[in-house]
Amino acid sequence: MALLVLLVLLIDQASKFYIKTNFEINEQVPIFGLDWARLLFVENEGMAFGIKFNVEHGDFDYGKLILSLFRILMVVGLIWYIRVLLRAKAPMGFICCVGLITAGALGNIIDSTFYALIFSGDYHGVAQLMPFGQGYGLTEELAMRGFLHGRVVDMFYFPITTINIPEWLGGGSFLFFSPIFNVADAAITTGVLSILVFQRRFFRDGFVEEQKKVSEADDEVSAENTDPENIFEKLALAEEPPFEIAETAPDIPHHDNGTGEPATEQPTESRPDNDRREG
Repeated sequence: MALLVLLVLLIDQASKFYIKTNFEINEQVPIFGLDWARLLFVENEGMAFGIKFNVEHGDFDYGKLILSLFRILMVVGLIWYIRVLLRAKAPMGFICCVGLITAGALGNIIDSTFYALIFSGDYHGVAQLMPFGQGYGLTEELAMRGFLHGRVVDMFYFPITTINIPEWLGGGSFLFFSPIFNVADAAITTGVLSILVFQRRFFRDGFVEEQKKVSEADDEVSAENTDPENIFEKLALAEEPPFEIAETAPDIPHHDNGTGEPATEQPTESRPDNDRREG
């Protein structure tokens, strides 16, 4: 799981560094010569696909700061959740989906947290790597010198087709697919959609597997109880007393008969009749 998150994160940051240091803002090139698939360099201050979150108070916009803090808390919660899923031996497909969401959120957090500190913000040229803390957060006088206020780099643009709406539905047209996104956005979307589409399979398979393990354990216990050898061993153990009682002979008094040897007194019932007459 850690390998999946690391792989997505490396691809995301490598693609952003390449675009940031080789493209000017709004520069675009076709992908494999296709007109409907392009690399288009844009930056956004909001969420995935350029959605913005503005909370202004006076001259200060708290939206970016709140969004960055929310992303950090979400990633911490997702990492904790993945650990819970691994310990619970949840379906691996579901864990991978959560891992994709975590990697995507972490990738955009890096942009928001550090890019304003390390990149220049020239809108009429290619950005340059700057000494830490000397980026566009300083030159644009962003709050906290740009820490947690960086702009997220987007580059994938797929204007596949223009769809015309019939007049009886109101008319007009719209472009499909218009959002511009990055690898992190794609990872988040893939993870969420996979959970929605395959959730029954994920949890059904996990439930069936768990029931199978329980059934196998019950079968093993049942086999042990029905094994003839085990039955006879249990019966033998049940017949043995828990402890042995030692039999001791009753004490018989001994009398000296004058010869130095103890005389054995016979019970009254066993004495001859003549002894009784003499008495």
